[in-house]
Amino acid sequence: MNLTLHIWRQKNSTDKGGFKAYEVSNISPDMSFLEMIDVLNEELTHKGEDPVHFDHDCREGICGTCSMVINGRPHGPKQAITTCQLHMRSFNDGDDITIEPWRAKAFPVVKDLIVDRSAFDRIIQAGGYVSINTGGAPDANEIPIPKRIADEAMDAAACIGCGACVAACKNASAMLFTSAKISQLALLPQGNTERHSRVEKMIWQMEEEGFGACTNTGACEAECPKEISLVHIARVHREYMAAKVSSHNV
Repeated sequence: MNLTLHIWRQKNSTDKGGFKAYEVSNISPDMSFLEMIDVLNEELTHKGEDPVHFDHDCREGICGTCSMVINGRPHGPKQAITTCQLHMRSFNDGDDITIEPWRAKAFPVVKDLIVDRSAFDRIIQAGGYVSINTGGAPDANEIPIPKRIADEAMDAAACIGCGACVAACKNASAMLFTSAKISQLALLPQGNTERHSRVEKMIWQMEEEGFGACTNTGACEAECPKEISLVHIARVHREYMAAKVSSHNV
């Protein structure tokens, strides 16, 4: 396969940046998208040029670091996969492919396709944990939890924090990510003690980071590689209202 890549190049967070075109040839359809960029970077390195900088780690769809908008879609044209799981057979010989970073005020570009997603870390630090003594693992396992609830909590916990929901949202909202991290604890008895303070702190931190309001269009769910449901956003609204009512009654 021979392809033309239009890649966003930006030296640092203060640089204006812009797209640059690259030609790549003899690309195997069985290569992953990241392997294709590896091939391009080898060529650039041999020419003495600066390679394209991008995030990656596990390359197994687990870590969520391979954040790229490909032809206008976070993680590319396929559903329920990350960029590292996207293969070149999803494209055609001679295609033009546009590659750019996540676009959000709260995700400033570090270099090229790399963005700073530490805002997600700060949302978790605000309340996405259990700080009370719940006993050891065997003690926690002795608490009976209905399978439906356990499955729903596990579905929320499947969020890998990649940020595709933010990149897909026209308001750059982080509501799907935040709601998933709140839900996975709110659904379980171990998270009940701090449920009200947790939702208030995490929602406040999300807004403080500069993420936009939820648009209710469902773009986040459609582009989420782990198919996190909008149901969790509805739950967070209920949790937040309950927290506010509880605080007023104290």
